[in-house]
Amino acid sequence: MGPLKGLRILEFAGIGPGPFCGMVLADLGAEIIRIDRKAGPPIAREDFTGRGRRSVALDLKSPAAVAAVLRLVEGADALIEGFRPGVMERLGLGPETCLGRNRRLVYGRMTGWGQEGPLAQAAGHDMNYIALTGALWSIGRPGERPVPPLNLVGDYGGGGMLLAVGLLAALLHARSSGQGQVVDAAMVDGAALLMAPIYAMKARGRWQNRRGSNPLDGAAPWYDTYECADGRWLSVGPIEPQFFALLCETLGLDAKDFPDRMEPAAWPALKERLAAIFRSRTRDDWCTVLEGTDACVAPVLDLEEAPHHPHNAARGTFAVRDGVVQPAPAPRFSETPAEIGTPAPLRGEQTEAVLRDFGFAAAEVEALRAAGAI
Repeated sequence: MGPLKGLRILEFAGIGPGPFCGMVLADLGAEIIRIDRKAGPPIAREDFTGRGRRSVALDLKSPAAVAAVLRLVEGADALIEGFRPGVMERLGLGPETCLGRNRRLVYGRMTGWGQEGPLAQAAGHDMNYIALTGALWSIGRPGERPVPPLNLVGDYGGGGMLLAVGLLAALLHARSSGQGQVVDAAMVDGAALLMAPIYAMKARGRWQNRRGSNPLDGAAPWYDTYECADGRWLSVGPIEPQFFALLCETLGLDAKDFPDRMEPAAWPALKERLAAIFRSRTRDDWCTVLEGTDACVAPVLDLEEAPHHPHNAARGTFAVRDGVVQPAPAPRFSETPAEIGTPAPLRGEQTEAVLRDFGFAAAEVEALRAAGAI
């Protein structure tokens, strides 16, 4: 099932954004073949970003294994790799070699810094990449240190998700032209792209270059979180005047008393007033009167609560597979619904089956085994 059924993609095992990209594509129906190292730490079935795959375990230092990968390349539509620039070339599996074997191949490269530039060969992680874009600096309270937004902005939003977009765009081009290409997805580039709306507001004079001083960074009283009587939290975001008026009405206030609510100078006093009101009742008490209205209020749920919220339950936003709760595929499709595939495979669990599917004869598989390639 899924709109990508029929696509065959090779994924060189990695961490973070590469596997996330592979999960998204697998959920949407693509056949993902993960090329694992022959030896390494155990792989958990509960690694949700590894779901929907089959695994081939190869020793890529073996010429026989490299030759086998190139045969797999001949039958693939796309490839995902997340090594430092130059590693795939040294293995004999760089873009020039692979496209020489399959001119329609889309060769996806996932890195933090990109394939070139002064930092291209440096190690790094999500936080480092988003630090260079202004994103990390912009998140946090005034006078306090920047707060890492988990690793959602670099690894997954700016990295894996944009790699998926790039692969699909290049696959469409290859389908119409017969010509593959390299997709260079860098987390620093993707995180910068995610910041486009913020830079746009800055260009129009609507965003200050100061942390915790802007409409969407927690400075505004009508776009922040508030603690309740039970120590739990509400997200409160009635930006538009009619939504703010409804919030005020529910709280026993008059929106007309706050004509300057859009002025930063008025924010501290209004925020203090709202904070005192929200501290007077529990989170769930507030939800009974505010959640589901145009006041734009929702409970801040923890990881145990979120899967059981009535809205998430009604939509199937989370799914249970083999007794384990995990996020369901997204987005939704009317004609070709996406679905969760098999749990993450163990290392090399389907090596022989995959090789046979790609045309390897039994004798060839045994030769690879004898050479220590698999």
